[in-house]
Amino acid sequence: MPSLRAARADVLLAEGCAWLVRADPDFGRVLDAHGLPPHRFRPPGFATLLRAIVAQQVSTASALAIWGRVTDKLPRPTAAGFLALTDADLRAIGFSRQKVEYGRGLAEAVATKRLDMAALRRMDDEAALTALVALKGIGRWTAEIYLMFALDRTDVFPADDLALMVAAQRLKQLPARPTGKALRALAAPWRPWRTVAAQLLWHYYRHAPA
Repeated sequence: MPSLRAARADVLLAEGCAWLVRADPDFGRVLDAHGLPPHRFRPPGFATLLRAIVAQQVSTASALAIWGRVTDKLPRPTAAGFLALTDADLRAIGFSRQKVEYGRGLAEAVATKRLDMAALRRMDDEAALTALVALKGIGRWTAEIYLMFALDRTDVFPADDLALMVAAQRLKQLPARPTGKALRALAAPWRPWRTVAAQLLWHYYRHAPA
């Protein structure tokens, strides 16, 4: 991970946590009990989005194994390199028929600049999310995670994430697990640091008892 990126992330995380504690003291309880959440960096670009497609609807172990076979074939996965693989190659690696379609669609969009990865960095959050979810195989959650951890956006909140729902219910002592819509409304006061709020909630989920 680039040291400048890590240093900037340290500053933003500290700033965001301090702001959130002032806005919502419940986050202070998370920090007092568990400390700062870890950074989660992902390199921006085609490979990270392809890896997200690989990980859909399979176990972590299976996703790691498939991705290992991808990088055996393509040590530095690129759109052009992926398109050069045959369907038979991809099926041997472990891609389902559907994921072959999704992977090729992503690679073609990147190769033809229909999805311009450089332009994506300059777009505002909603425009970038719209560009990503226009592709088959890239859902809202995947797009939000990409913005958070590949593009370092500070105000993205994947409200349909189950762990965030569970963590919010525990932290806020809600009588029932919030829906995505309810959690999105709950998170509104955490702007402009909703990415950091999500990191704190995931951190709490990993450490707090069920």
